[in-house]
Amino acid sequence: MSERPSDPTSGPDFAALNGWDRDFTVFDDFDLPSYVGPATFAKLPWVTDPAELRARGVDVAIVGAPFDDMVTHRPGARFGPRAIREAQYSTGSLHSLQLRVEPFEVLTVVDAGDANIVPAYHERAHAMIHRKVLEVAGTGAIPIILGGDHSITWPAATAIAEVRRPSSVGIVHFDAHADTAPDSWGQIASHGSPMRRLIESGAIEGRNFVQVGLRGYWPPVDVLDWMRDHGLRYHFMTEMEERGSEAVIADAIAEALDGPESVYLSVDIDVVDPGLAPGTGTPEPGGMLTRELLRAVRQIVGAVDLAGMDIVEVAPPYDWAESTAMIANRVALEAISALALKRRAGERVRWER
Repeated sequence: MSERPSDPTSGPDFAALNGWDRDFTVFDDFDLPSYVGPATFAKLPWVTDPAELRARGVDVAIVGAPFDDMVTHRPGARFGPRAIREAQYSTGSLHSLQLRVEPFEVLTVVDAGDANIVPAYHERAHAMIHRKVLEVAGTGAIPIILGGDHSITWPAATAIAEVRRPSSVGIVHFDAHADTAPDSWGQIASHGSPMRRLIESGAIEGRNFVQVGLRGYWPPVDVLDWMRDHGLRYHFMTEMEERGSEAVIADAIAEALDGPESVYLSVDIDVVDPGLAPGTGTPEPGGMLTRELLRAVRQIVGAVDLAGMDIVEVAPPYDWAESTAMIANRVALEAISALALKRRAGERVRWER
């Protein structure tokens, strides 16, 4: 950092001449504008050491999974975590108008950094995501993972299921697509297959899996038959249109908690209509409204023991107005605010074995 000359006689005192030597308020990083300083989520502290996460008693930890090598259509979601972190114009102690809570005053929330990912090596990337989430969740914090393509849910949700054993974990999955393909051109780890991999590996039971927002022209009949055979439950967009999203979400909560003690929430941003969220790899017309998704997240997190969460498929190269990243940012904030409301009511938020 440049310093003023120590000898004022060495030349004009330009600071004094221009009024720059006055006392000015210096703001903490947390209160600076979102475009100043490091790009952490909501300007929160960057804390990557698990020991420090545990020592601080962190309630929620943001984790980045900047990986998109397993997409089948439009790449770009590797830039999603950074875009989601940056997609915020307000800073400091935020106040949720919907829930009337200041989440960062009630909860200890930090940005735990990114998984140690390099491109073109998907086995390593999935391993690093699994290790990072396992590490963070093991401290008792609830990980909110920012993707990345949807393949990251396989290692991330597996890590959560491992940490929570012997208790079982249910999944509520928002998506235009079921992501239960047996493979994609022979590749079993693509972003079209993570839910099948979770179920076939035994990390999650099919009957504890609920999908919301399905529409369009996938999956084919044989994949739908596999889903039925394995007990998956799902709600098409047509059902949400006919019954209303709140009623469908209430059913999804009951289905996800039919046995499991906690829930992992996976939000593929393409569940939102592409007219509102264009920045995604596989856009599918006819999706949810933003307000419906945000309300659904509040509804679910307020009703379940949230074990973990991911928000995936934000692809900034196609996000011409940054609206997709903003929606994803607010999805995370809605979950955090709902958790804060629970803590304020005296309910447990952190996980303790």
